Amino acid sequence: MMKYVITLIVTAFLLGMAVQGLYGAVAEAYPSLTSEASGSISLSSLANPREVSSPFARISQDKIHVMKDRVVIEMNDPQWATFTDTNSMDPVFDSGHYALQVVPETDNDIHVGDIISYTHPSISQGNLIHRVIQVGTDAEGWYAITKGDNNPLPDPGKVRFSQVKRVVAAIIY
Repeated sequence: MMKYVITLIVTAFLLGMAVQGLYGAVAEAYPSLTSEASGSISLSSLANPREVSSPFARISQDKIHVMKDRVVIEMNDPQWATFTDTNSMDPVFDSGHYALQVVPETDNDIHVGDIISYTHPSISQGNLIHRVIQVGTDAEGWYAITKGDNNPLPDPGKVRFSQVKRVVAAIIY
């Protein structure tokens, strides 16, 4: 009987250590789930994450044809894109990934959540490819605020429609 009690106590102790380790790992990986006041994890945060704007759906399902030997995507004037290894859009894409892009006709073709490629004064060759986090208008007209998904801060300055070259329609991994 004593052996059973000792085994039960040791098992409870080890289980408690495992739960504490799991809590620490979750709290470190997802600090926004941890309440600083109580040090506890909100289970409702795990079950109901906050809404984040996704890219606008540009290709309807009826335009995608999956066959045994190929995939056909019906698009008007698709543009091919490759990515430079800057890590700014990790984990969405990296070098070695590709994208199909479209050229927007008007600023109404660009939505919060979209990933756009655009020219920036600080880059002499190529384009930046970042997510639109805000759109608006000011005295100069339409603008977008962009940010790399893996960057802590938005990109400097406002992106004007004339700077936008393309909008990502599909990413190929």
